[in-house]
Amino acid sequence: MAPSVATPQDWLRTFEAAVRARDFAGGRELFATDAMAFGTWARAVAGLDNIVREQWQNVWPRIRDFHFEGDTSVHASGDSAWIAGGWLTEVTGPDGRPVTRPGRGTFVLERRGGKWLAVHSHFSLLPSQSETAHGRLPGDAARS
Repeated sequence: MAPSVATPQDWLRTFEAAVRARDFAGGRELFATDAMAFGTWARAVAGLDNIVREQWQNVWPRIRDFHFEGDTSVHASGDSAWIAGGWLTEVTGPDGRPVTRPGRGTFVLERRGGKWLAVHSHFSLLPSQSETAHGRLPGDAARS
């Protein structure tokens, strides 16, 4: 069971701990049942049961040492809050060696019944400036 979270900062630390422990039940306590998520595994997922099944269960068992970086922004106003920042985790690469996997994430939180709950999350790997990811610039073919 996830501990009580008094602030959005506490919410983030509790979520990080749930991911590291692969504590799906504890993670569920931090999200609204009607939450929407974009992820690194699942494109777009509506509803907490689907988020857990389609995103968390496919990612959390594969990663280690998940944490948001120290310069993560956390802002609250009334019963709403948002969190945005870079995260790091370790995965096992194709060669069997550990690889640091960086990304970025955002959360939108609402205080419902006195409890901070995520109503939206968005996780993505860091963007790439490669031609593989974005295609070639017009005219590049002529320079090849």
